[in-house]
Amino acid sequence: MDCLFCKIIAGAIPSTKVYEDEFVYAFKDINPIAPVHILFIPKTHISGASAVTAENAEVVGKIFTAIAKVAAELKLESGFRVVTNCGEDAGQTVPHLHFHLLAGKPMGWSAESGV
Repeated sequence: MDCLFCKIIAGAIPSTKVYEDEFVYAFKDINPIAPVHILFIPKTHISGASAVTAENAEVVGKIFTAIAKVAAELKLESGFRVVTNCGEDAGQTVPHLHFHLLAGKPMGWSAESGV
């Protein structure tokens, strides 16, 4: 499979790992838009939020459990944002389900600003 995130999980492409368990891999975004910008991805290939089914939905819960654990370890008490994009019009550039953990600065809500 020619999926960038699958290659990162396999170790074929380097990343700065933040968290890993049997189901989830998390790493620092190479183009961060916030002081804390970590991507959380399932180790099984799911193309995006629209491909979540009853059969693979459990991994989404595991991802959010990992996000909560990392947020606590990083002491993000003042808040953080979790974002997923689904499809090209929404800004999804890698067709592998992933969640952005963003923190470290006050955030408004603007599609143009990226935060």
